[in-house]
This record gives sequence, C-alpha cells and structure tokens, in this order.
Amino acid sequence: MQGQYPFIVSKELFINATGSEIVIAQLEERRLVELTREKGNNNYAVGDIYLGRVKKVMPGLNAAFVDVGYEKDAFLHYLDLGPQVQSLIKYVNQGLAGKLQNASLEHFQNEADIKKDGKIGNVLQANQSVLVQIAKEPISTKGPRISSEISLAGRFLVLVPFSDKISVSQKLRDGEERNRLKRLIQSIRPKGFGVIIRTVAQNKKVAELDQDLAELVQRWEKLVGNLPNAQPKNKVLGEIKRTSALLRDVLNDSFSNIVVDDPNIFAEVRNYIHQIAPEKEKIVRQHKGKAGLFEEAGIDRQLKALFGQNVSLRSGAYLIIQHTEAMHVIDVNSGHRSRSDGDQETNALETNMEAAVEIARQLRLRDMGGIIVVDFIDLHSPVNRKTLFDKLKEAMAVDRAKHTILPPSKFGLIQITRQRVRPEMVVETLEKCPACSGTGEVQSSLLISDEIENNLRYVLQELNEKTVQIWANPYIAAYLTQGFPSMRMKWFMKYKIWVPIKAINSYHFLEYHFLNKLEEEIKI
Repeated sequence: MQGQYPFIVSKELFINATGSEIVIAQLEERRLVELTREKGNNNYAVGDIYLGRVKKVMPGLNAAFVDVGYEKDAFLHYLDLGPQVQSLIKYVNQGLAGKLQNASLEHFQNEADIKKDGKIGNVLQANQSVLVQIAKEPISTKGPRISSEISLAGRFLVLVPFSDKISVSQKLRDGEERNRLKRLIQSIRPKGFGVIIRTVAQNKKVAELDQDLAELVQRWEKLVGNLPNAQPKNKVLGEIKRTSALLRDVLNDSFSNIVVDDPNIFAEVRNYIHQIAPEKEKIVRQHKGKAGLFEEAGIDRQLKALFGQNVSLRSGAYLIIQHTEAMHVIDVNSGHRSRSDGDQETNALETNMEAAVEIARQLRLRDMGGIIVVDFIDLHSPVNRKTLFDKLKEAMAVDRAKHTILPPSKFGLIQITRQRVRPEMVVETLEKCPACSGTGEVQSSLLISDEIENNLRYVLQELNEKTVQIWANPYIAAYLTQGFPSMRMKWFMKYKIWVPIKAINSYHFLEYHFLNKLEEEIKI
C-alpha cells in the first residue's frame, strides 16, 4: 500500500460510500479478510425489531409464518420463540394498548416459561400480533428468519428483557475474570433484565460496563415508547447501522487505521468512535485523494484476485471454490508445488496447511454459510491429518460466525457448517472481452466517441438528467479530455453542461459508465 497509508501495524477498516450502498473492507496485515455491504434501503437487517402479524400456524413444522412487510413471510420456529415469549406477548399487548407507564420491568409480573417440547399452536394463533427480531436476513427465495427472544446488543453486553440470568461468553475462559464480571453486572443490572457478557468485556472497568448497559436500557425505552403507535408490519426499533455495528463488534486496540471517503459517514464514524472508544478517535481519517479509496488502498486489486472460482496460493498451489444450492465445495490442488523438494506426504501437508489458512480467510471474506466440504490433498499419516485439522480450527478461531468443523473423514474430506445470517458476498470477477463485449464480433474503437456521445445525448435529453459524470478506463478518459478542443469541450459547447470524467484503472480497455450526482450508475 502506497502513498497515503504507509503506517500499517495490524488491522484497518476502509469504508467506501456511494449513493446506494456502503462497502466496508477489513484488512489484517494489508490482506483483505472481510467485506461487508450495507444497502441504503436495507429494512431487514439482523437485529431489526418488527411488530409482525401471524399469517399461518404450521403444526407439522411446529412453526409459524409471520408477515413483517417483506414480500415473503418470515419464518418463526417454536424453538425461536424463547422461554419468556408469553411475558413478551403480555407486555407488548399492554404497550399497544397504551397501558405502560414506563419501560421498567421492575414491577412487571412475568408469565410462566413455555415448555421446551411444546407446540406452537398453544402459543400463537393466526392474525395475532407478535414482536419479533430479524435473526437471518432474506436469502435467495426465502423470507427472513425471525425470533421472538428479543435481545439488544452493545459493545460489551447484550440486554435480554424478561430474564434474570447473567451469562458469560464461552470464549472468555479465565474463571476468575468470569466471576468478577458476573459480580459487577449483578450489582448494576436492572431488575427484570438478563445480561450476556461479551468476550470484549474482559478486564473492563465497572464504569465502562455501566455506560454500555445504560445505553442498552435507553434503546429498550425507545422501543417501548414506539409501541403505542406501532401497526403490524412496522419496524419498531432498528439495529444500529452496519458500519457502527461492525465497529462495535470488532474494534479493539489492534486497529491502527479507519479511513472513510464520505464526509457524512466520516462524521458519523468519528462520533461513534468518540462515544465507545475516545482514545481511538485519532485513527479515523477522511480519504481525499484523487483516486478512489479502494483503488488507492489496493483493495480493488485484491477483490479481483480473491473472488474468482480459482484462488492462487503463494506456493503455487490453488483452491477451486464452487457453489451449489445445497452446499459449497472447495478443492485443494497442489499445482506446481508438487515439484518441490521433499517426499509426497510432506509436500501434501505443507500445501494443505497453507490452504487451511486461506480457506478460513475465504469463508469470512465471502461470508459463506451452510455446509462447506473441503477436499484436501490426501494424507496417509493420522498424525498429519490431526495436524491439519488443528490448523484449520486455529485459523477459524477468529471467525465471529458460529461454526463447527468435523475431523477428516475416511475419504479425506473435512466438513464445516457455518452460520449464515446474510446473503453470501459475491463480487463479479469475470469481465467481457474489451474488443468484442462477449459477442465474438469486433467493434472498431474509432466508433467509441460516437457511441459515448449518443449515450450522453440520450441521458441528457431523454432521461432529463441534469448532472452527469463519466467513469472510464484511463485510455478513454484521456481520449475524451485531451486535445484542443477536447471532446468534453465540444459537448460543453453543444449541450451547455460540463461532464466530469474520472479515470478508473480497474476498468477494462473500452469500459465506461454514466453516473448521476449520487454516483449511482445510469442504466442505458
């Protein structure tokens, strides 16, 4: 990484905003490890809370379909109701009727917990209103997966209404520290609320935990305040924006750089960092370079290399990643690595160990979920198979998504299940041939200026766009802007509008796009 970002210690976030979405790239030691996209109109994000209406109760599935306003009804299984669902229903009904004096649960009389092996028909009926939380975003043809076990996540704590339990993340293994945190939370926990202590709460002082808890209680009060005016299919409380949620979940002392290219989001991020970690505010910077943020930081190049079907490893080995409706399949190939010194078993183990690290990275980066089957190069030694298994577990230990890894089967396959709560991240890496645009017929590049002007005329006169810009390969950008009079100057004299032209190195030879003032592509 050159120029503007020379001091990289460990972890960085780069946040690129356009009019329609925000793309967040997380780098570790200059290598891209996570990519998150937040749509501007994403109304069914994980954590959003809706007032739903039960459409159908399905006794055979022990589940219900709930209308939350999405084109497909949301799915609510009995096991996702939560033990205290009867208390939630009673409380929400009081809130909808305007009978709640405040949001406190101190004097609220809880209902009995439901049975673990009960029937959903004993809890919910058709047309009943129920408060639900998005647990899994809509994926493919399926509607959202929801839960009525409401929880509000903070940086250190998770607040669980209608519960009295205090639990600690299993990743926090220090017994003495677990007991200390439990005692602290017990002393500050409001009555009627349970608390889950997150891993990042380790070694935090009571003042920090108390502030986090107070902010979560305020969010609960906001939710309750919205109930009297809520109608079925309304969002009652939104999760904080994906950018802030990511910062809440991953920010730690190892982050050295957060770079944002949009001034409004820069202000939002800096303000949020100031609230949760004032000492880290100085690492937030705004990108002001001429080149795009992802282009200058080298992220565009990594995206092209990492999201294809074939992923190369440094040793010369490579992965083949294929996706089906049922599962993901990853094949490890030795490539020219097999010609290196050493016996076959040693070479296979070394290649597999390198592949294990890259596979863990790919799962995070693409946010692949469901069933993943990995076909490693055959290993004959049981000791080597266990070494590989341990290496994969170690590489995936940093993955925040819940996952399970099974030991190698007798066929040498390793099976992984990984939680999927959002659609898989897909980046298009295949490009049309710049000479024929995929048709097999060559178009003369001499006609490109006529083609661009015809499209410009259509955008201005037929689509009535008042502000237009062109992003193009540097060759095209130079052709349109250089010389006297340049093509752009001729357009200005003809159409009375100045067209900004931006050179994008990652575009292929004759590629160009028209964008509006929000930097959204104008479809032609």
